[in-house]
Amino acid sequence: MTGTPSRARTRQAHQVGLPARRAAIEILYRVLSEGRPLDTTLADSAESGLMTGLTQKDRAFARNLVSTTLRRKGQIDPLIMQFSDKPLDRKRTGSVYEAILTGATQILFLRVPTHAAIDLAVRAVTTDRRGGRKLGGFVNALLRRVSREGPDLVAAQDASRLSVPGWLYESWTKFYGGPGAKAIAEAQLTEPPLDLTVISNRGDWAKRLDAVPVGPVSLRLSEGGRIENLEGYAEGAWWVQDVAATLPALLLGDLTGKTVFDLCAAPGGKTAQLAASGAKVTAVDASATRLERLKQNLERLKLNATCIQADVLEMPETEPADAVLLDAPCSATGTIRRHPDIPHVKNKGDLKSLVGLQAKLLHKAVRLVKPGGLLVYCTCSLQPEEGERQVAKLLAQDRSLERLPVTADDRLGLPDAITADGDLRTLPSHIPGVPGGMDGFFACRIKR
Repeated sequence: MTGTPSRARTRQAHQVGLPARRAAIEILYRVLSEGRPLDTTLADSAESGLMTGLTQKDRAFARNLVSTTLRRKGQIDPLIMQFSDKPLDRKRTGSVYEAILTGATQILFLRVPTHAAIDLAVRAVTTDRRGGRKLGGFVNALLRRVSREGPDLVAAQDASRLSVPGWLYESWTKFYGGPGAKAIAEAQLTEPPLDLTVISNRGDWAKRLDAVPVGPVSLRLSEGGRIENLEGYAEGAWWVQDVAATLPALLLGDLTGKTVFDLCAAPGGKTAQLAASGAKVTAVDASATRLERLKQNLERLKLNATCIQADVLEMPETEPADAVLLDAPCSATGTIRRHPDIPHVKNKGDLKSLVGLQAKLLHKAVRLVKPGGLLVYCTCSLQPEEGERQVAKLLAQDRSLERLPVTADDRLGLPDAITADGDLRTLPSHIPGVPGGMDGFFACRIKR
């Protein structure tokens, strides 16, 4: 017998997707309401708890739902405000807000059938033990308005402007100009591609992985998927690293046999680059957990480096190195395309405290370089306070230091990324002609 599915069968089909939605809602709750980093929350969810019982397909759906919701939150929030009679008391309503966000994301941006998105959001709310169980009707009514009126309202929005907080967009406009700020924001609205750094035989691996060469040492995959299943992973032929993140280490030139400190080294992409280039690398990081993951990556890649858990500011200065690479802690605003939680968990206050720490680390890094040696300072930030202005202040304070400008001779293949002062400044909107852009990085090369 054929015809319309029964209500019971429809409900059963919806129930299958409920655990994935619950996982996504809970991950968002921990990020938005508790301020936990998305990467850490996703890793914890995969190892134990939220996503351990999900199929690989459902895990992928939950991850995509979370990241898309965070990218589009700035567009959804105005709709919630417009369609709500009064603001939600988020301290007393559990994960109702996150359930509404994910429901709206499915309806407006993921093309999930409206009835499924609404039904599962209501089910998630009515079973949340933290509160909000009585708000199922409210969620149902609000999401129905989203489905009816939302598409036209979203079509009229300036998506790029709404994708980041006002203070951040204004800072980009001031430094990069209006069109530059818009291009940066637009580039960060889409899921980024996966870049690999290849130890050798890049052309061969491009064919084997159906990838496109980008930058001096990277490959860009045409499709995503679990990296553990890709050819070359087990044998350590490559590691995951955005093309922009490969550039600072290349500014140190030929490092064969030279001693190098990689400061604030985890997760270790730059450490691997330095070790693969023939340098004698000492990788330093304050986090024992992150340093352990770095060691595991080096073991898979069959690369050697001395790994030290330490606060860089407390390191002894008795044996300075030929070169130092300092990838300083920063606001990471250049990596929003990979970390869409950043606009929602970082603020101006965080920036001020980070600038102070960076200045201390820079002065320490100078003292760890031999006279005549090189220092490369870099951050994955788009903020001039953490890049250009930080270096300008250092050079003004220490006249013995000399900037060595980046030029075409460095063969980075990105002339638009070289500033008037000779520093490197990549933007998410860079790499014309190659889909996917790149992370935003600043790097300056200094001779002591």
